[in-house]
Amino acid sequence: MEQQIRILDLLQKKTDLIEKINNLSYGSIEIREKKDNKYIYVHYRDNGILLTKYVGEYSDELYNLILNNNLNVKKLKKEISEINKSLKKLGYIDDELSDEVKKNVDFAIKNLALSIYDQAILEGVATTISDTETIIEGGKVKNMSADDVLKIVNLKHSWEFILNENVLLTPTSYSILREINRIVEEGFYYSAGRVRNVPVKIGGTSWSPTLPIEGDIKLKISEIINSKKSIIDKSIDLLLYTMKSQIFIDGNKRTAVVFANHYLISNGKGLIIIPADLSDKFKKLLLEYYEGKNIQTIKKFLKEKCYLKI
Repeated sequence: MEQQIRILDLLQKKTDLIEKINNLSYGSIEIREKKDNKYIYVHYRDNGILLTKYVGEYSDELYNLILNNNLNVKKLKKEISEINKSLKKLGYIDDELSDEVKKNVDFAIKNLALSIYDQAILEGVATTISDTETIIEGGKVKNMSADDVLKIVNLKHSWEFILNENVLLTPTSYSILREINRIVEEGFYYSAGRVRNVPVKIGGTSWSPTLPIEGDIKLKISEIINSKKSIIDKSIDLLLYTMKSQIFIDGNKRTAVVFANHYLISNGKGLIIIPADLSDKFKKLLLEYYEGKNIQTIKKFLKEKCYLKI
């Protein structure tokens, strides 16, 4: 019993230290210039994943703060390392991916190019499956805009993010959702990954979403995940909720699909992708769903036409 209490105490301390790190802006500093302004970005690794984060408009104070944060993070990570050593001595073992989830990861990787192609078509990107594969493999293509190419590259990075072992071992949450959008919209908006704070209009309908509230988003995601529905039904609810709420300034459909797949894959239950040849049908159903019509129809469509079992 004393050993279990000690383990729980160390795990809580580790969680607190990780939270402190997550609240700091740190990493390799990059200064980007746009017109007459300078902006600070940082590059850092989290659980082995290379991430980029926009910090703010350049100032000497902000620059020096990041340098100071780098020193603090180094100390905090050293403390975490010592905690991990203590946990190991106590016999604590981190979770590992189940064989079912590993099989799902392989399935997702095998279908990666097609999944990204289907998402690109849904977004209106002018691409082919061949061009999509070339871009994913790092090659160059002709007759595609730089923005369209970047959207595909960002989709690749977002899928790589959710297929990372540490990310799959992390419960599907608001934090995962934000990071997916940040990756999806990298290079397009400084506010990528942040909750939308301006009104938006939806083409094809007079309906418009209200401004999202962070606390409500967290509560809704938790409510969906903790419901008694099946894994696929909950993933569909996560996808539709993210799309309809328009949580972010842009990239909500791409973000929603990747987010729903994080939940599916982490549970070893397959993939959900809207096929390119059904994108127009889905968009029509989605507009009706936004207006509160045919709610069960779109859910049935996603389950029967877009769900890939292993």
